Amino acid sequence: MSFSEIEAVIGGALPPKAVNHPAWWSNNTSNNTMTKVWLDAGFRTERVDIGGRRLVFRRVGSPPHPAHEASPSRSAPSAAASNGVLSRVRAALAGTVRVAPGVSLTSPTGETWYAEQS
Repeated sequence: MSFSEIEAVIGGALPPKAVNHPAWWSNNTSNNTMTKVWLDAGFRTERVDIGGRRLVFRRVGSPPHPAHEASPSRSAPSAAASNGVLSRVRAALAGTVRVAPGVSLTSPTGETWYAEQS
């Protein structure tokens, strides 16, 4: 998928770290909070190409339950679109996370963390 296709799926811009650092796309859940979303949906990332603004989401499992299927209330995609990777990712990730417009998942939370003093 291209980064612009991913932004269309999530309905907003990717965070700066996602477009500048390949490590953001690692499959390590301690790396960033979004990793758990694509892993839980049954995908792993591969072949991250920051310069080309693309990566591969590889299906490694099935979604945990049928709730990941597109809901009947949504309009049905065209036959051509339903065969595309983008539509399969949308269906797999449907309902897993919703972020309000204008909210950045990379913004500070306001929490203050201090190093332990010896």
